[in-house]
Amino acid sequence: MSSRPPPALDPELLARIADALERLAPPAPTRIDLAGADAFVWHAEGQRLTPVAEVSRVDLSLLAGIERQRDVLLENTRRFAAGLPANNALLWGARGMGKSSLVKAIHAAVNAEIKATLALVEIHREDLASLPVLLHALRGVERRVILFCDDLSFDASDTSYKSLKAVLEGGIEGRPANVIFYATSNRRHLLSRDMIENERSTAINPGEAVEEKVSLSDRFGLWLGFHACDQATFLAMIEGYAGAYGLDLPPEQLHARANEWSITRGARSGRVAWQFIQDLAGALGRRLG
Repeated sequence: MSSRPPPALDPELLARIADALERLAPPAPTRIDLAGADAFVWHAEGQRLTPVAEVSRVDLSLLAGIERQRDVLLENTRRFAAGLPANNALLWGARGMGKSSLVKAIHAAVNAEIKATLALVEIHREDLASLPVLLHALRGVERRVILFCDDLSFDASDTSYKSLKAVLEGGIEGRPANVIFYATSNRRHLLSRDMIENERSTAINPGEAVEEKVSLSDRFGLWLGFHACDQATFLAMIEGYAGAYGLDLPPEQLHARANEWSITRGARSGRVAWQFIQDLAGALGRRLG
């Protein structure tokens, strides 16, 4: 047998091996700190939360025409903030009728009632595949969290709905007790009719294929519908905004200008009302806020 010592390993080679092993290692567990703000945005890439210093929102008292939806969601949120049972909520319906504004306004209203109880965490639809990671990290946080996804919908090839479906009810861990999920969508069943028909035409068992996707909506305990508003409701929105921001015009003139604005836009909604108020405030040389 040879007694020669084994050849020395190249330090540069060892360094490259160590770097490769570090890249292959799983990322460190996400640490969530919700103490620094009341609202955050989740970034799947990097698995981090970015605090939002000032949330873009409208005061709850200014959201006209959706009083029933407001009362139901507000009561549900108050129960959740108090540690009582509460439901995930799907706010669906017409564009611009205040779905996302209502979620943000209710978050602020409940936090004003019970100081800094709730954190609002927004997750983008394209990041839903990372939802289990986020929920696992939120599970150990003391603060209660409204997890919010705006404009939720899925196309025919999208499978990320399965992550959401498992989290809402069916997963082995389930939804953490300190997290509730609020989503807005223009579709009640989160899929367009064309996509549902496509599922039927291509599936081996059409009924089961459609049921799997449609049943996602059923996992929300609350369905709150938002519908296009009539002229009286539209003008009530305008009057509320004008009064709140001191835009003093005679009612007849205010109504005439608002109606003309809605005709040029081809729609009446909360969003159109707010856009008119912004234009009017600019014309009058007034600041909003």
